[in-house]
Order: sequence, then C-alpha cells, then structure tokens
Amino acid sequence: MRFARDLRDGFDALTCDPNTFQGADAVVTNPPWTRAALHPMIERFSDILPTWLLFDADWAHTKQAAPYLDYCSHIVSVGRLKWIPDTKHQAKDSCAWYRFDRRHSGGPHFIGRPSNEIAKSYVEAAQ
Repeated sequence: MRFARDLRDGFDALTCDPNTFQGADAVVTNPPWTRAALHPMIERFSDILPTWLLFDADWAHTKQAAPYLDYCSHIVSVGRLKWIPDTKHQAKDSCAWYRFDRRHSGGPHFIGRPSNEIAKSYVEAAQ
C-alpha cells in the first residue's frame, strides 16, 4: 500500500488516527530537520510502524540523539545530496537514512557508502 499526504494539504501525521497507516509496511519520509519537529516524528511513527527518515548524518553523533538510538536499527549513509536538480552544487550537509522501530533494541547497524561510489562522486565533482 502506498499512502502520500502532506501538511501543506492539511494532513498532520503527528495527530492523525494511527489506523490511517493500517495496511502499510513502513513510514518513509524526508522530515523537517528542526529537532522540534523531527523528534516527535521519530517517537510517533516508530510506535506505529518501522520508520525510515532522511535527515542530517551528524545527528547520530549528538547528545540529543541518545534517547532514540537504542531503537534506531539502521543508519544508511548517503553522503551529500543534490536537492535542486540541474544545479552544479550539492548541499553542505551529509545525509543518512535512519530506520526507527520501537520493537528494536540494541542500537543501529551502520551501512556506509561503497568505496567505488565515493571515488566516483569525487571524479564527477572534479569535472
């Protein structure tokens, strides 16, 4: 099942009925990176379903991440992303996909970028 809604359309995932997500396998989103919005999303979504969130990679190395890391099962590094197509510059923040699930404990498994992918990105950036 695929379900797509947005706050701009009047849908608030933090206050909606949890049954809204019935039949879904996971929540997958690029949330706001402000901690005031991000942390409640981690708590809410991971209570309902396994949740994949894309945000800054540095978050995992901060004190504020500590309460959430036990039930973060995976951190998948994606490096710097190009947010605006056809621009020659990438973002200045490195990103990662984080998977949260309240049924998980023991902290995350880190999955880095393959070395051939990293080398290729440096070659492309130099061109």
